[in-house]
Amino acid sequence: MNFHDLKSGRLAKGWSQVQAATRLGVSQPYLAMLDSGRRRLTPKLARRAMKAYDLSPTVLPPSESLSRHRVDAATLANDLAALGYPGFAYLRPRNWRPKNPSDVLLAALGQDDLEARLVEALPWLVVKHWPLDREWLVRGAKLRDLQNRLGFVVSLALHLAERAGDKGKARALNELETELDRSRLAREDTLCKASLPEPERRWLAENRSQDAKRWNVLSDWKADALRYLP
Repeated sequence: MNFHDLKSGRLAKGWSQVQAATRLGVSQPYLAMLDSGRRRLTPKLARRAMKAYDLSPTVLPPSESLSRHRVDAATLANDLAALGYPGFAYLRPRNWRPKNPSDVLLAALGQDDLEARLVEALPWLVVKHWPLDREWLVRGAKLRDLQNRLGFVVSLALHLAERAGDKGKARALNELETELDRSRLAREDTLCKASLPEPERRWLAENRSQDAKRWNVLSDWKADALRYLP
């Protein structure tokens, strides 16, 4: 979240700096400095402002660490629930703190093995919370060698946007897909399913979709198999 997001969120609510400062638990002079960019917004205050101003979680600062790390399935499911994924609505607690969707997406794509129900949520996440921080997302994917996995998920998300008739998002996702294609890796990968047995690998190599072939990904996921439209 930058100071433009902060100020526009306050103005969208029709609040004065005094009213907004009271809701955010800060002084009016301090909020004035935040509004003008003279003070840096802390992650804690950014989260508070997101909730107070009803802003998208995409305004939250993404992780400063781009290293690949293991995340357990329960944490990812809760993160997706907090971001509104219908498949995990039953997990959504009132006090769960949402993360930046780009963080959740790359964390999921960086796992060696991921449950199918979690993989299915990723194209939904991209469309639902677009626009994501495109520059951060592409940089993080390249640093972790995840551009093929991300490119394939973006392809699925593009099909979802087209099914939903959202031409603006479809156009933007097509541009992201094109950008990722420039750094596509030649080596074959899976979509977070490294433990695939060899017979299944051979079957997928012969029967995968054109999108999966393009991204050198062994996966049988197709957009029409995804249950939830954003």
